[in-house]
Amino acid sequence: MPILVAPHIPPGRLSSSPQPSLPVEDGLLLRPWCPTDAPAVLSAFSDPAIQRWHMRRADSEEEAASWIEQWTSAWYTETDIHWAIVRPGTEGRDEVLGRIALRGLIPQVGYAECAYWILPAARGRGVAPLAVGAVRRWAFDEETGFERLELVHSLVNEASCRVAAKAGFPLEGIRRRGNLHADGWHDMHVHARVRGDGQPG
Repeated sequence: MPILVAPHIPPGRLSSSPQPSLPVEDGLLLRPWCPTDAPAVLSAFSDPAIQRWHMRRADSEEEAASWIEQWTSAWYTETDIHWAIVRPGTEGRDEVLGRIALRGLIPQVGYAECAYWILPAARGRGVAPLAVGAVRRWAFDEETGFERLELVHSLVNEASCRVAAKAGFPLEGIRRRGNLHADGWHDMHVHARVRGDGQPG
């Protein structure tokens, strides 16, 4: 069946080059995940708050390493983009603070959903809004070409609502029964930015 509209992001625009690292304010960096990050991923998915909102746990470093392999390959299939949020260290010993991703890419219309988690020791320092802002700027760059980014969270996840506001993602509405968590269905806040929106306040 012929498609009458050309892809907004042509196939291969992303995957033809290595996944970029993105500088973040406050000396932070978003970089592709490495196999040596597996202990940090295991630690993250042992945290009750991350388990609550991401509905997964990792039971071993081997399992965490397999997730990292999947996150790495997703760049080349142009389905998701995953970065480690790190404070760079010497001799490659970065401090992993969290993860940020663009999930569910639809290159045809230039759409993705922004998702993240922050390790407990790094919370309360503004890491998540800074990371979201860096990804937003990269995604809306002309050479990248995204048109719409969403940030979606449970109505009872007040911390993520604050992150969305600080990162300049206005609330558009509520997706009723938008996700199934361990404690049942949750209505979801839908925040979004589109190309051409003014500078975040």
